[in-house]
Amino acid sequence: MSKSKIEWTDETWNVTTGCTRASKGCDNCYAVAMTKRLANISHTEEKYGGLVNEGKDHFNGTIKIHPEALEDAFDIPDGKKVFVNSMSDLFHPEVPFEFIDKVFAVMAINRNNIFQILTKRPERMAEY
Repeated sequence: MSKSKIEWTDETWNVTTGCTRASKGCDNCYAVAMTKRLANISHTEEKYGGLVNEGKDHFNGTIKIHPEALEDAFDIPDGKKVFVNSMSDLFHPEVPFEFIDKVFAVMAINRNNIFQILTKRPERMAEY
């Protein structure tokens, strides 16, 4: 979890990292550049390392699930807008529905915040 410089949200909460190109809109994904940077910082290397194809500006399809990050939502002050998975897609096919259940359970408990989920996979979201 961290404060965000994104104008439409206050915090980010990344319970998964990594992705796969889903459309042409992914060609300029800011999360790829950020992931490449974070992969080279020792305390974030485990969470962000190995997710981007070397020499290319796109994710390699590896998804890392971070169940320990679920607890971070309880540290967010009330009244915040929280971008869920700014560095991934919660509805990526490699994210099990059982884990998505846990994410939604944490959001339901934290009713004093607004959780924002963006996806390029609306079909999987509808299936869920």
